[in-house]
Amino acid sequence: MLKRKLNKTSFITTSFILLAVSSGSKSLLYGPGDNIDGRKHAKPHANWKLYHSFDSAGLCTCLSHIPEEELVNAPRIQLNANITHYVKDHHRKNGMGLEKLKTSGSRYFTLIDTIFTRHEVPVELKYLAVIESKLNTRAVSRVGAKGMWQFMPVTAREYGLKVKGKYDERVYAYKSTVAAARYLTYLYRLFDDWLLTVAAYNSGPGYVYAAIKKSGSRNFWVLQRFLPLETRNHVKRFISTHYYYEGKGSLATLTKSEREAHFTAVESFIAKQNELTEPLDSLKIDTETARLNQ
Repeated sequence: MLKRKLNKTSFITTSFILLAVSSGSKSLLYGPGDNIDGRKHAKPHANWKLYHSFDSAGLCTCLSHIPEEELVNAPRIQLNANITHYVKDHHRKNGMGLEKLKTSGSRYFTLIDTIFTRHEVPVELKYLAVIESKLNTRAVSRVGAKGMWQFMPVTAREYGLKVKGKYDERVYAYKSTVAAARYLTYLYRLFDDWLLTVAAYNSGPGYVYAAIKKSGSRNFWVLQRFLPLETRNHVKRFISTHYYYEGKGSLATLTKSEREAHFTAVESFIAKQNELTEPLDSLKIDTETARLNQ
């Protein structure tokens, strides 16, 4: 994390937004996928937008009711063109180290998955810990951030960690991950956008609000030039690391507008599949009725 201080105006703005959101629906968050009826022509769950689970092909699990042969043209999460070259270069330079972490850090990944699922945070956000500290619970930055999640003392205390003298819970994997889940939840409630959440995790929400104001946009790819260089690269490293480990994107790698466009595409695809299958269902019923009346 960047060493940061919010000015008085930013603090007041943040407080008002948090108050407004905290009184709203919990559905701002994307929780674990829910089981969907496996019948061939079953309708998707009414609240499918609340979930972020994707299968190995990058398909939303809300499409699991559709036969496999009909999924060829189904919407998938795509890598934003702004970062294609960055991802390739990052993988080339860091692939060996990321591969080693896949094995050495497996127990931390499992721990984070469990805690993030419980707190309804996308498990893909675990890759933040990779770029923050390489999963090193004892990592210390030049500005005093510490632990796997690189909390500054003031933020650590705010989210329930004890930091006093030689006793420092930032180095405890379990407790610091719970704090990270709570902090990510707070940031997402402010921005309703996972890329802006990742940016704010690095720089603090004040810098992100300033970038939004200067750019006139809430789209990371538009406002990024108004963010500190470290923060811009932080978001890009997160996306790149996500693609390295997952081989695909998720809602955590999309801007809010990209996410909404994906939802629209999925809805359109489902509607089209329903149009194709409903006549077949009617024909099957009519045929069965005719047989019984013979």
